[in-house]
Amino acid sequence: METKFWKVDKSVDKKEGYPQIMQPADLLMNDEVVAFPTETVYGLGANAKSSTAVKKIYEAKGRPSDNPLIVHIASKQQLEEFTESIPQAAARLMAEFWPGPLTVILKEKAGVLSELVTVGLGSVGVRMPNHPVASALIQASGLPIAAPSANTSGKPSPTLAAHVKDDLDGRIAGIVDGGPTGVGVESTVVDCTGEIPVILRPGGITKEQIQEVIGKVIEDAALKNPAEAPKAPGMKYTHYAPKAPLTLVEGSQGFFQRVIDAERAEGKKVGVLAAEENKERYEADSILSPGSLADLSTVAAGLYETLRKFDQEGVNVIYSEVFPTDGIGAAIMNRLTKAAGQKIMTEKIQG
Repeated sequence: METKFWKVDKSVDKKEGYPQIMQPADLLMNDEVVAFPTETVYGLGANAKSSTAVKKIYEAKGRPSDNPLIVHIASKQQLEEFTESIPQAAARLMAEFWPGPLTVILKEKAGVLSELVTVGLGSVGVRMPNHPVASALIQASGLPIAAPSANTSGKPSPTLAAHVKDDLDGRIAGIVDGGPTGVGVESTVVDCTGEIPVILRPGGITKEQIQEVIGKVIEDAALKNPAEAPKAPGMKYTHYAPKAPLTLVEGSQGFFQRVIDAERAEGKKVGVLAAEENKERYEADSILSPGSLADLSTVAAGLYETLRKFDQEGVNVIYSEVFPTDGIGAAIMNRLTKAAGQKIMTEKIQG
C-alpha cells in the first residue's frame, strides 16, 4: 500500500490548507485509515461506525482486538448519535476540559458504533481533541473517528509525523503531518458510567484538576496493582516500550551508577534516561533527557521521543530515573512503568 502524505499548517482555515484536509477526510469516508496529529500524540483514525474501517486499525498496529478504542469528535452534538446520556459529572468535565486531553467514558447507544470499537463493554470513551488539524479533519469527514495512537502496538507513541512514518509507512492510507504534538502523553481517561467517577488512565489532565471540578474521584485499582485487570483503552498490554529492555532505578546516585557499571562490565551498551538537571551525574554510553524536573510538562512532552532515540542509539539496556508523581508526573510514571514491564530496582538502605 502506498501511504499518502499531507503537511498541514495549524492555520487550517487558510485556503491552501483545504485540499490537505479534504483528501484525507475522503479516505476516512471511504473506510480507509489515516494518521493525524492531536495535542497529545498522533492518532490512527478510522470511521468508528464501520467495522471494515476499524479492523484496518487493528491490522496496521498489530493491536489485540479485545482492546477498546477512543472515539474522537469535533463537537458535543456528535455525542447524541452514539451515547445514551451524559451524567452531571461528565458534563462538568467536558465544559471545563474540552477540547483537551480528557477522555470521558459514557454509556453507549446500541447499534451505532462498530463493536470493534467498544468490544462489547456497553460503554465508549470519547474525547474532543484540542488541535486545529484534528478538529478540521473530523469536521470534514462528518464522522466520529476511532483513533488509538498511530504506532506499532507496544512501541512508544508517536509525537511527530516522522515517528508514524517509521512505524506505519506502507501499512496505512495516509499521514497528516501537523507538526509536533504538545502534551506528549495520551489523554486522561475518566469513567463516568458509575456513581463515582473513576480515573482509569492518568494523562494530560491531572487528578488534582479533575477534583477541583467534580470533587470526589477515585483511581482504578489497576493503576496501583499490576495484578488487577485495567479497564482503560490502551492499558491492557505492554506499551510504550523501546527495543532495549527498560528498568526503573530508585535510589542514590551511587547505587544508580553501580547498576550501570555492572552492565558495562559485561560489555553491554547502556542507556540512561535522566532529568535535565541530572544528566551530568552519570557515566554511560548514552544519556538522554526528556525534560526538566522544574517543569514536568517538559518531561511528558519529550518522553516518547526520548525512548525512540534510544532505539537509534542502539543500546542494549536502558535504566531510567523515577520522577515525582504529583500532577502530570502520575502520567509520566504510569507510562515509564508500563514501558519497563513493571521492572524497578530499589536500593536497599541498611538500617
